[in-house]
Amino acid sequence: MANIKSAKKRILVTETRAARNKSIRSAVKTSIKKVEAAVAANDKAAAQAALVAATSEISKAASKGVYHKNNAARKVSRLTKAVNKIA
Repeated sequence: MANIKSAKKRILVTETRAARNKSIRSAVKTSIKKVEAAVAANDKAAAQAALVAATSEISKAASKGVYHKNNAARKVSRLTKAVNKIA
């Protein structure tokens, strides 16, 4: 355990940020799963609605620095491609 005051503070701040990042990542993963489930069910309307929500979640995560902007763009691109493949 840290003895120095600043080191103790860093531990607390790191835990707080890690919890926040974990929550945001979890929300993104859930929204991605919803899109993939709609795509698997061949439900275009539901997939498009879920895609809009997922894109928003991913963009928020990228703006907060949880995901790199290229990683976020790749996730959105893959989801969009999957939704567009539905006949």
